[in-house]
Amino acid sequence: MYSMKKMHRKSFVIAGLLVALSVTLFSFKPGWGGDSFTIHLNNKLVLQQYLYSDRDKTVKSLILQASNYNDELRVSFSHCGQVGKSRTITIKNGQNKTLKQWRFTDNNASMTCKVKDILSLEKGNTSLQLFYSSAEMPKGQVLASIVTENTSTVKK
Repeated sequence: MYSMKKMHRKSFVIAGLLVALSVTLFSFKPGWGGDSFTIHLNNKLVLQQYLYSDRDKTVKSLILQASNYNDELRVSFSHCGQVGKSRTITIKNGQNKTLKQWRFTDNNASMTCKVKDILSLEKGNTSLQLFYSSAEMPKGQVLASIVTENTSTVKK
């Protein structure tokens, strides 16, 4: 009988520890399951963002200058760790009008475009945005506000 009481006490302690551990683990925001993207200018990381909540979706600025004319912009977007299907990168102006769009195959994680193609769109457009969309995200996501050296107001 003594050992039964000991076993019940031990079971109670273990159950309490499991409950405490569960509460502790579920009180933290998980770091998995969200979308994320990186933008590289040539091979230099210039922007990286995780999109777990609306708070994390603040649009950052991407600065492109005439000295970047021959450079390449490489965008990688991850949908919960997966590469999207039917992906596009679009440059839009301040009125949300599409100025240029690139389409990418499903077999390569990164999407590359020439900076000179983006800079050529600046004429008369004071506000340019880099926009991503895919089959998984048909409404799309603004990745960055593009600031060029000729833009009079620089957003931080």
